[in-house]
Amino acid sequence: MLMTPGPTAVPEPVRDAMSRELINPDVDPRFREIYDRLTDRLAAVYGVDPSGYGNAGGAGGAGGSEDAARDVVALGGEGILGLEAAVASLVDPGTEVLCLSNGLYGEGFADFVESYGGEATLVAADSDEPLPLDALDEALAADESDFDVATMVHCETPTGTLNDIGSALDRIETADAEVLTVVDAVSSLGGVPVPTDRIDVCLGASQKCFSAPPGLATAAVSDRAWAAMEARDPHSLYANFLPFRDVSDGFPYTHLTTEVVALDAALGLLLDEGLDAVRERHEAAAARCRERGAELGLETVPDSERSSPTVTAFEVPGRAAALQERLREERDIILATGLGEDAGDVLRVGHMGHNARVERVDETMDALADVV
Repeated sequence: MLMTPGPTAVPEPVRDAMSRELINPDVDPRFREIYDRLTDRLAAVYGVDPSGYGNAGGAGGAGGSEDAARDVVALGGEGILGLEAAVASLVDPGTEVLCLSNGLYGEGFADFVESYGGEATLVAADSDEPLPLDALDEALAADESDFDVATMVHCETPTGTLNDIGSALDRIETADAEVLTVVDAVSSLGGVPVPTDRIDVCLGASQKCFSAPPGLATAAVSDRAWAAMEARDPHSLYANFLPFRDVSDGFPYTHLTTEVVALDAALGLLLDEGLDAVRERHEAAAARCRERGAELGLETVPDSERSSPTVTAFEVPGRAAALQERLREERDIILATGLGEDAGDVLRVGHMGHNARVERVDETMDALADVV
């Protein structure tokens, strides 16, 4: 049983959709119909759809208001493509970017910025700490600061931390409302409310809370972000959102047909269930996972207030790889270890998407109890 924090288990209706006859996305008009339906469904999940599925309760509760107007796109590539494409589309040599971080992916934004010639100011805290909001205030107030873009991560999957991006967005908007904001919501979108209406480029991916296979990077993009992209004319074709803004004359490259069909089917399941019900399911699964972990004497990396409803990261100093192997070999349950410096000390349970079910968590924690 796959219980990792992405890729997640793919439910049978999605696998059935993937098994149907292949559609050529370059010549068959049916593909465009599927892609358009996919982006409509994504818009509903992002909370930027003015009609149709909009009554399902959007990501940030914006309900499709004018302030929440965004274009939604799905690029062919794993979720990291979205992070790089956001930087490649907005950053020129010399562009000033504030990178707010308390983890691996937050720091990764700074690496992307520098690789495209931008000037990254990393405002960082340790991975077991909240976002450094006081340091953010200081960076924004500095006389020499003139930021064009700010980046941050909603859910830092390696530590199971759900960040308070609302407070960070408040501070950025107050200091300089012209700063474009980019948020990695890859591991929260679909399972947790995301304030998409306050974000200029909000990033998602198919293989997390949507429970589709890896292969698509999604984004909700504001008008002013599009304007900034058009003004700088990004050089990359692949790591570039602009060619997807208008696909009425075709896609910039052969799209990933099966992945598009799969994500469309997965989003249909999610919206049929209703976003409020989906979020409640994630909260219940997370609470059970941590309750069972506490019974085993396991502590989470962040405190309970900052732990994400989509993933739990247990501290198991020096034992992560051994526990992961025993669970796989003895119980056929796949968990993830930590990443980077925490690889050997953290064991992660992914209760996101299709996996966010109490019975799946109980089966996982029963197995963990036998080996821990």
